[in-house]
Amino acid sequence: MSKATRTETQAHAADSHELIRVQGARVNNLKDVSVEIPKRRLTVFTGVSGSGKSSLVFGTIAAESQRMINETYSAFVQGFMPTLTRPEVDMLEGLTTAIIVDQERLGANPRSTVGTVTDANALLRILFSRLGKPHVGPPNAYSFNVPSVRASGAITVERGGKTKAEKATFNRLGGMCPRCEGMGSVTDFDLSALYDDSKSLNDGAITVPGYSMDGWYGRIYRGCGYFDPDKPIRKYNKRELHDLLHKEPTKIKVEGVNLTYAGLIPQIQKSFLTKDVDAMQPHIRAFVERAVTFTTCPECGGTRLAKEALASKIKGKNIADLCVMQISDLADWVRELDEPSVAPLLVTLRRTLDSFVGIGLGYLSLDRPSGTLSGGEAQRTKMIRHLGSSLTDVTYVFDEPTIGLHPHDIQRMNALLLQLRDKGNTVLVVEHKPEVIAIADHVVDLGPAAGAGGGEVVFEGTIEGLRAADTLTGRHLDDRATLKPSARTPSGALEVRGADAHNLRDVDVDIPLGVLCVLTGVAGSGKSSLVHGSVAGREGVVVIDQGAIRGSRRSNPATYTGLLEPIRKAFAKANGVKPALFSSNSEGACPTCNGAGVIYTELGVMATVESTCEDCEGKRFQASVLEYTLGGRNIAEVLAMSVVEAEEFFGTGDARTPAAHKVLDRLADVGLGYLTLGQPLTTLSGGERQRLKLATQMAEKGEVYILDEPTTGLHLADVEQLLGLLDRLVDSGKSVIVIEHHQAVMAHADWIIDLGPGAGHDGGRIVFEGTPADLVAKRATLTGEHLADYVGA
Repeated sequence: MSKATRTETQAHAADSHELIRVQGARVNNLKDVSVEIPKRRLTVFTGVSGSGKSSLVFGTIAAESQRMINETYSAFVQGFMPTLTRPEVDMLEGLTTAIIVDQERLGANPRSTVGTVTDANALLRILFSRLGKPHVGPPNAYSFNVPSVRASGAITVERGGKTKAEKATFNRLGGMCPRCEGMGSVTDFDLSALYDDSKSLNDGAITVPGYSMDGWYGRIYRGCGYFDPDKPIRKYNKRELHDLLHKEPTKIKVEGVNLTYAGLIPQIQKSFLTKDVDAMQPHIRAFVERAVTFTTCPECGGTRLAKEALASKIKGKNIADLCVMQISDLADWVRELDEPSVAPLLVTLRRTLDSFVGIGLGYLSLDRPSGTLSGGEAQRTKMIRHLGSSLTDVTYVFDEPTIGLHPHDIQRMNALLLQLRDKGNTVLVVEHKPEVIAIADHVVDLGPAAGAGGGEVVFEGTIEGLRAADTLTGRHLDDRATLKPSARTPSGALEVRGADAHNLRDVDVDIPLGVLCVLTGVAGSGKSSLVHGSVAGREGVVVIDQGAIRGSRRSNPATYTGLLEPIRKAFAKANGVKPALFSSNSEGACPTCNGAGVIYTELGVMATVESTCEDCEGKRFQASVLEYTLGGRNIAEVLAMSVVEAEEFFGTGDARTPAAHKVLDRLADVGLGYLTLGQPLTTLSGGERQRLKLATQMAEKGEVYILDEPTTGLHLADVEQLLGLLDRLVDSGKSVIVIEHHQAVMAHADWIIDLGPGAGHDGGRIVFEGTPADLVAKRATLTGEHLADYVGA
């Protein structure tokens, strides 16, 4: 290549597009944010929880990239895709295709497993359909989601203008176990939890949540004619009891309306048991755990598969044997297969399984239900399909990829992020951990505070520049918690004997009470198995896990925490009217927007237009309701208050409401003082939702609190506040057990129980019990080494 040609190449116009430019972003709390992000570099976005990081990265950059990709399809295809609204931003330049790897839990469908969500199961099914002996059939014959179907009868065939009937037989062999329908377990019902047999239906005999006699179910059961609704259930004959409990769905007419009647048990199976138990609302979950017992299917032994699929083997193992293996062991087994006829398939399968091991998930098995994965495990499972990808020049967007990772595993995650960048991709990471911020090529810090006090870029530049900057992140970047000079003395112990859930190996341990006890260990070492298998469920134990809080755009902190209930009653009492008037989901709602505050206009394949309701001006209530006041404020003004303002308002004077004040105190305690009471839950960040859940569940009466990674989504500055909250809980006489990877929480503990030494079958043992100071002094475990480095010992 000549010198002139080389100069031309370097000065090519295409090489000038090296930045992603954002101008005037106003999504959620962003205040006209403008920022330039270098392409093919690793950029970390920092700032306190609620400062606007996700609004900028996910709500603006990634959302617009996905919207523009969708617009390249025809209007017909777009009709089948979710319609995305253009983010509120003046200009976005230099966008590339965005691939989002977020913290959202994987589908909680009970049929979904680690193998089905990563395509590993699909590859195994093809492998068995080619190599399995005896040969059973195509890949579907090994799928627990495909039932066997047989049919025969007459079909009508049109040939040459003539129509004639022919006999046809149809046969499809599926792998689903016919007894449990591919679920692996069968259900048995405790009838006393479904109804009180001393009462009649009209007296409220049915105790299933949502099955009241005042609603639709009442109309169906009263008008079905199968039994007398005024007769106590214990007086039913066999036929009546069968119809109440087991009758299959049947079309009936009640009061001139066509309806479907089904017995209680088929109805519960359809409405409750098709969902994963962990994904249910708390009261539904409590009912299911009380009323339904799940036992391993006796026909398939919990494998979910039909006997034909289980009979087919490769090298002495059937597909269920492989799915139950630890993935790192399965990867070794597949490596030993040498079959030229399926060579491309084996290459892809090996790469998928090796990606699991490389990303630190080698301890999982393919039959693990996807709904049981933690947020961090789910996010890393989603990463697997991208690691071996040939795509370059795309934008990978990660939401706190270190959640659920031990400091030892964070180093491995950093290597993966750098590997994606070095292939020529732009990597954007929302993160709080200093270990990840340290590897950034570019840092964007948002703040200065959270909520209305945030939404501005307070720093852009290198990690060294951030350290020197006078921002909240810069000031706390090198914060290190110190070991406690003295630990509290336990008041007793929770005895655990012979714990063997999942990978635990007959563990015996005494968990001290009356102190702050931290369970540590690498991801997959058995921490959650120990707590959920042997401690949760005991009397007086309250578990605050990582499960996402659910709520529509009508839900807000006031409704979620139960705060709105005492507020409505206080308004009703002060004005001599019904409490229902002060709910935007009930009688007080603006009739034009039905209490939503906005009007949604559907435009077919184009994005739905959202406009503020002109009648209520976005206040969500009827004008007549806003004339009622409490302490000089109407209900809309109260919902517009921040937690701190409301705490003062309901604490003294005419508006004094102790029940509301107590909830507000807890919200302020977990660092949510800046949130407005009526802010939709859908606009809260991950860290804010976690703390909202913490504030709500702290109200439960319990002696032992178990917190599963409470630092999730917390900024370095907020961790200090969390430690203060944990101390206050212990000082008030509670016992606090925390599953945690954050070294600041470990250093602050009174007692540490470390599990390991590795993950999966390399873990499941107690490798250390004692004070943090002893752990640091001995450095005998991975946790000890990392904690010693952290505290500078």
